[in-house]
Amino acid sequence: MDGKIKSPLQGVGGKRGSKASSYLLVSPYILHFTVFVLFPVGFSLFLTFHEWNIIGPMKYVGLANYEKLFQDQYFLKSIRNTLVFLGIHIPLQIVTALGLAAILNEKIWFRAFFRGAFFMPVVVSGVVVTVLWQQLYGYELGTINIFLVWLGMDKIGWLIDPSWAMPSIAIMATWKNVGLYIILFLVGLQTVPRSLYEAADLEGANKWQKFIYITLPGINPTIFMVVVLSTIGGFSLFIEPYVMTGGGPLNSTLSSVLYIYKQGFFYYHMGYAATMGFVFALIILVVVFIQRIAIEKKS
Repeated sequence: MDGKIKSPLQGVGGKRGSKASSYLLVSPYILHFTVFVLFPVGFSLFLTFHEWNIIGPMKYVGLANYEKLFQDQYFLKSIRNTLVFLGIHIPLQIVTALGLAAILNEKIWFRAFFRGAFFMPVVVSGVVVTVLWQQLYGYELGTINIFLVWLGMDKIGWLIDPSWAMPSIAIMATWKNVGLYIILFLVGLQTVPRSLYEAADLEGANKWQKFIYITLPGINPTIFMVVVLSTIGGFSLFIEPYVMTGGGPLNSTLSSVLYIYKQGFFYYHMGYAATMGFVFALIILVVVFIQRIAIEKKS
């Protein structure tokens, strides 16, 4: 005997005990993933091949839900509406957030106050913000139209004109979420080495040249993250059209998520709603993948 005391975890038993401890530590995540992710996704996929109204028994229909989906004009219109929203919202979000972040990255008066003020709408309930902007967009007594009349301009049917309804929602959504992306851009701007700007100053570069050739390439990963987050958030558009317009006027603000919700919980077409959900998720995946390729090529 050499007098050394061996740990009970050494050897084969120790390895087995270590593995058991590892599995025990990750078991809460495995349980959460199984119950709240794996099972709902699997059950939803199962539903796509069935008709079910929650109350009655399921009926197997094969690919009928998928065949119906690509002939559903309302679903196709909801996709177009969502893409219109993204086409307005994402560029507006990026330009506004990056511009404000660049200002707040400088040494200005009350910088900490403005950083907190811009982030405040992010933590406010989406329903509260939506109701607030619904009042601002009112045709007769809305604050924005009252101001336009005071300036001698005509009133605008922000939420009752099909050509204005979705852009109005996009502007409101940008105001609601811009604070989050300001913070992300601020983090990205602060990671760009100051030495690059100092070298550019020695070469006589102006502010615009430094922004194009130093700032934008330096924050390219942040831009990609903001684009992806804005895209996923835009595709999940629901609260705004649900509260402000109900999908109208003339279905001009009927988003895909709102249409899925109506099919599932208004008409109890659970199998058809699950089918739309799966196809919609695939569309999001493809769009994000294309965005990533485009941004990487530009970088």
